[in-house]
Amino acid sequence: MYPNLYFAIKDLFGAELPFLKLVNSFGFFVAMAFLVAGFFIQREFKRLTESGVFKSTSTERLVGAPTSIIDITIQSVVGFLFGWKFLYLAINAGTIFNGNSLPQEHLFSTEGSILLGVLLAALLGGWSWWEGKKNSLPTPELKSFNSPPSEHVGAILTVAAVGGIIGAKIFHFIEYPEQFASFISSPSLNDFLGGLTIYGGLILGGISVWAYTKKNGLNFLSVADASAPSLMLGYGIGRIGCQVSGDGDWGIANLSPQPGWLSWLPDWTWSYQFPNNVNQVGRLISENDPWTRYDGYGTCLHEAVFPTSLYETTMAVIIFMILWSLRTRLKTAGMLFATYLMFNGFERFWIEKIRVNVEIPNLGFTQAELISVLIFLSGVSLFFFLKTKSQKV
Repeated sequence: MYPNLYFAIKDLFGAELPFLKLVNSFGFFVAMAFLVAGFFIQREFKRLTESGVFKSTSTERLVGAPTSIIDITIQSVVGFLFGWKFLYLAINAGTIFNGNSLPQEHLFSTEGSILLGVLLAALLGGWSWWEGKKNSLPTPELKSFNSPPSEHVGAILTVAAVGGIIGAKIFHFIEYPEQFASFISSPSLNDFLGGLTIYGGLILGGISVWAYTKKNGLNFLSVADASAPSLMLGYGIGRIGCQVSGDGDWGIANLSPQPGWLSWLPDWTWSYQFPNNVNQVGRLISENDPWTRYDGYGTCLHEAVFPTSLYETTMAVIIFMILWSLRTRLKTAGMLFATYLMFNGFERFWIEKIRVNVEIPNLGFTQAELISVLIFLSGVSLFFFLKTKSQKV
């Protein structure tokens, strides 16, 4: 396991770059998930625009106005925060992160460099002012621009990310109320960003996108269709982050020997103890174990478990390829998204059978199992509703 990119680069290439300890492996793959998903969504938006599903819109913008005080202030504040905290930690990573000192202990503290913050604030604020002055006109003009629908992709990803993170945290707190009580008594950004429930992110993220499409005159079902394959692929890439970092998204104990028909695969694809997991769960790694013990981490699970994140990544890629092949065949808006919901619910329901999770009291099944069934049934209902509706037209 690689809790952050520093250990990954050191192990794979032998290079020691201490500032990479700031880059959590899970966060890195989540960022990659959004970038890859954005690429494919952008392609779909352009294809659907060419086929007439999406229409370009005309917008008016003020051209030639100098940069506003508010914009300069925002750029300066961003520059100050980046210089004060991140640049300071990156420059001093070699000494700050020695031994058992973890990056998050410094990241979520008041430690930083005021000088670097002020310098970067002045640089970004000055750059913003200069750009505005360079492009300003004696008399600013209001001009009309033809805006292609693909320009909405960045905003859609942003609202999906914000709504998704909030929803994922809310559902996690519902599933683990004791952690919510602990967070209320002693709140911290580190605790808020740790522990996320994917279905909470999907639900609230979806609602956020729906609100955005309604506000901007986009057909939600068409946007959902354009996003469906990428949602599945992004989910799979995110699960790589779970696997690589060992964030607790693993399966139940698996002490059975690897079947002969899987002998061509590495042993860790069948069962694994997640050494140096980012949650620091389990026992200390000993000299008799085959893994190197990383400073600040150094634990492994007591028993080998199913690497369910790996299985979900595999299934997500397969489902992505199926959805991608269907995107030009399902003509009715919403049918591809309905198919995605069915695949999503089906995949998650069965993976829950071998995942470690908390059952809903007195019901005998987990929150994810319940939601996966509801999502699957929603997909089935939406698919046949749209199919029946299209046949009547």
